[in-house]
Amino acid sequence: MTKRKIFEFGGYVAAAVLVAFGVASLVMGMNGRDTVNSSLKAEQIVGTPDMTPKAIAGEVAAAKAAQTKLFTALNGSGVKLTPSPIVTPDCSVAGKTIANGSDARCFAKFMRIHTYGATSGLTYSQMGRYIAKPDTPLKYTDGLGATSDPTKAVTDPKTKQPVSNGRRDIWVTYTALTTALNSSYMASQLSVFAVVVGAAFLLAGFGFAILAFSVFRLPALVEKAKKAAAPARETLQAT
Repeated sequence: MTKRKIFEFGGYVAAAVLVAFGVASLVMGMNGRDTVNSSLKAEQIVGTPDMTPKAIAGEVAAAKAAQTKLFTALNGSGVKLTPSPIVTPDCSVAGKTIANGSDARCFAKFMRIHTYGATSGLTYSQMGRYIAKPDTPLKYTDGLGATSDPTKAVTDPKTKQPVSNGRRDIWVTYTALTTALNSSYMASQLSVFAVVVGAAFLLAGFGFAILAFSVFRLPALVEKAKKAAAPARETLQAT
């Protein structure tokens, strides 16, 4: 009897702990989601009219054509580079205020298309660090007039240092913005996960309570009821 009470009490304690964790997880998840959405709304980001799969198709085609032409020329000069895929986004945020993680991620995908269009399909690592001299052979450049070889770069007459490739800053800006947008998406998904886990904890907690009652308390109650009903049955049988 003592062991039964200990196990029953332990079951109720476990149920209470799971319910508490479930409630806390639900609250934290919903608060996290609200924080992400509020932060995104405060930035007042609105999708441009071309941010639909159909509207961006022309820019995607142009970026792919420019990328193919550029990489063909570079590979022909002896430069071994592999083009990164330019993929049309499958979502749409045209004219839409970015107010949740999913829309933020979608916006970031369209920003990548815009960036590819400005760099002819080159990524940050494929672009030269400096402005190349006009007579620099193609194989020493990125095909867009930049090089990573300081000896073949234009030198600033004042600082005597190679002139940085300003076009490369496009990728720096893109990376900074999309990292923030994708972080919002990740935070939003984590908050959803927290809500799901919270609901699971609640169900498990109620399940433990029911299980503890059914296994340890209910048989005792049934047995007690049988004993209480025994005299009445004996009286009925006697009559």
